[in-house]
Amino acid sequence: MQRIFIFGLGYSGSRIATAFAAQGWEVLSTGREGALRFDDAANVRLALADASQVLSSIPPDGTGSDPVIEAYGDALVGKALVYLSSTGVYGDTAGAWVDESAAVGMGRRTARSEADAAWLARGARVLRLPGIYGPGRSALERVLGGAAQRIDLPGQVFSRIHVDDIVAAAQLAIEAPAGAYNIADDEPASQNAVIEEACRLLGRDPPPLLTLDQANLSPMARAFYAENRRVANGKARRVLGWTPRYPTFREGLRACLSGDNAITSPTIASAAPASASADQR
Repeated sequence: MQRIFIFGLGYSGSRIATAFAAQGWEVLSTGREGALRFDDAANVRLALADASQVLSSIPPDGTGSDPVIEAYGDALVGKALVYLSSTGVYGDTAGAWVDESAAVGMGRRTARSEADAAWLARGARVLRLPGIYGPGRSALERVLGGAAQRIDLPGQVFSRIHVDDIVAAAQLAIEAPAGAYNIADDEPASQNAVIEEACRLLGRDPPPLLTLDQANLSPMARAFYAENRRVANGKARRVLGWTPRYPTFREGLRACLSGDNAITSPTIASAAPASASADQR
């Protein structure tokens, strides 16, 4: 039986684990839904020894170090590695397109850029992800919960990706050449367009258009709006043979609303409390 070890069974990691288990893989994992605590070093190392593939969705810590490499780097030698990174490594491009040849480390996520580089240096397949959405975590929930906002920022666009398209990319990446891959949909769009589509699907009126100051955003959210870029996915299409099932937010939101892309989690292992470093991806 093929075995994969997943660090960080968060939102994306759990769905990736489910997909591998459905294909007959044994899945070993840490995270809020995993069977092992991240800091249970003895058992984590035993599990890693039996796994040929390793995927990490755990972000760097506050110091810029990657927790997985820091704690278990020696145990990763000889494994096929996949790391879920962020397109935030590219920083602000004033709305220009970026591919994997673009410079990294210029944005607000310096620590993420350093972790991205560390995994690449180990021969990993690094999947750079934009804003993640999917069932239970989309503009639909924000509209229904009264938390959706439209902000008046002409020309501001973001790329995004449906969680199940991440799952497909992770499965393809296991056998792919090492390197960085942008996993993004085909149509970067404003957050306003996404909120408006969610309102249309739900039969709700869009929220009022606000200035950035009127929106009263948290510092983290405000920093998010300070960056503007379009993420190209051509390399993933060519090299991985990956094609997004949800090429735009429209198809993705419709699927979230209808529930036709829900994945039922099989029993992978008994759950244990997640460590504080478990990723929420």
